Amino acid sequence: MKTIELVFFPGGKEKAVTLSYDDGTIHDRRLVQILNTYGLKGSFHLNSGNLGRPGYLCPEEVRDLFQGHEISAHTVTHPGLSYMPPESVAWEILEDRRRLEALAGYPVRGMSYPYGSFDPALAARLPHYGIEYARTVQSHGKFHIPENFLQWHPTCHHRENLLERATQYVNLPRRRRLSIFYVWGHSIEFERNQNWDLIERFAETVAKAADSIWFATNIEIVDYLNALKQIRQSVDGTLVQNFSHLPVWALISGEVKVIPPGGLLDLR
Repeated sequence: MKTIELVFFPGGKEKAVTLSYDDGTIHDRRLVQILNTYGLKGSFHLNSGNLGRPGYLCPEEVRDLFQGHEISAHTVTHPGLSYMPPESVAWEILEDRRRLEALAGYPVRGMSYPYGSFDPALAARLPHYGIEYARTVQSHGKFHIPENFLQWHPTCHHRENLLERATQYVNLPRRRRLSIFYVWGHSIEFERNQNWDLIERFAETVAKAADSIWFATNIEIVDYLNALKQIRQSVDGTLVQNFSHLPVWALISGEVKVIPPGGLLDLR
């Protein structure tokens, strides 16, 4: 019987790096420029109610600025959601999505919790608001795949030994196991602390290992991991089918193969 191991991201890579930045201040411009220079990708969680205010991005620049990245929700007014009635939570998220989608030109499907404020009951309601993932601020310092996208804990804030972790991640040996290095923060912190060199050095470090790392937005990772769950194999092991809309990389009896979207592979 042919063995199938779903242990690769796109390109046959085992590692992924994603970044997640909140609030939509004007300093996102410089951060995006750095990411683009090194080929990294990020998800930018915006408070639509702040756009156009002093210190924040202008609505009309959002679509072009974040081309190649992800525009994501962060509520309209940045409240502590776990302290609000369900009706207010629904408005904060749905209205933020509505406004941001008008700017982005595509459905907004993810978010980060303002102040990191959430509880399991709140997280469980998010799919009703069209939210497929939500990032917390509870860093775990590891590189594992999230157990629950609606309570997606990051690896670290960029102030938490970022360069040491980057070196560790780049040097991880191949293990036939998926891993994610997830960094979060606020771009204004680089300006406030005058340490833009920190994110530049991080980007340079991981970019040098681009042959083994997939650089992706948060929602791209969600979509790909969900696609892996839609692979099916026949009982006799001779057929494998991809029921998702994305190509999937797999290790099939020791050989790297791509299973095309909607495709059926005959392994005989």
